[in-house]
Amino acid sequence: MLFMLILLAAVLGLCIGSFLNVCICRLPERRSIAWPRSSCPHCGRRLAPRDLAPVVSYLWLGGRCRYCREPISIQYPIVELATGLLFAAVVGVYGISLVSLKYLIFVSLLMIITGTDINTCLIPDMVTYPGMAMGLILSLFIPGISFLRSIVGLLVCGGVVYLLAWASRGGMGGGDIKLMGMMGAFLGWDAGLLALFVGALLGSVVGIARIALGKQKRRDPMPFGPFLAVGGLISAFFAPSILSFIFLQ
Repeated sequence: MLFMLILLAAVLGLCIGSFLNVCICRLPERRSIAWPRSSCPHCGRRLAPRDLAPVVSYLWLGGRCRYCREPISIQYPIVELATGLLFAAVVGVYGISLVSLKYLIFVSLLMIITGTDINTCLIPDMVTYPGMAMGLILSLFIPGISFLRSIVGLLVCGGVVYLLAWASRGGMGGGDIKLMGMMGAFLGWDAGLLALFVGALLGSVVGIARIALGKQKRRDPMPFGPFLAVGGLISAFFAPSILSFIFLQ
């Protein structure tokens, strides 16, 4: 029974991932995510339903548009597959519950933020502000994170990154501050700060490696949102175990 639920969650995640791709592409340009229907960015041809099957269409078409044969960005199957796997993981850990619903929403928001930050080095306010509100509202109805803890998480996590951004003189941006506020609202202050620590650690390791390999100069900007998002996912799944281990030592 659990296996079937996880499989259904994965299929749902693949379909949601297809919609998240639309959000990633259109939100930074302030275009509607509902209209017009999806089309090829090269030839402008409207895509038929058979062209939109998550992952399968990309593989069937060999990664090229059916009509003009121009390459399709690898972003599309990656986002769809990642969302499917994460949805399956959420249901595998939390089962069919309100907590799962909360983290499915959280995963979806983080996927959009990761994609937009990688593509444009921007984290849209139209994702983070509603995300903060959702985190606060869900805390009223879903056990685990109280409303007070959610508010404190938003203020503490956002405030810490605000201070870091001020101290680094531009090393972090306003989007990162709002992202951490959103994550604090979903996770609480303790798991939110753990997410920040993990994200900063990952970002530092990747940044140092890229500089050492000559892929990036020391002062070149690097999107930080994806690393914070990974930290948020790790906290969503493992924060209780990690925090218990830290504080019991």
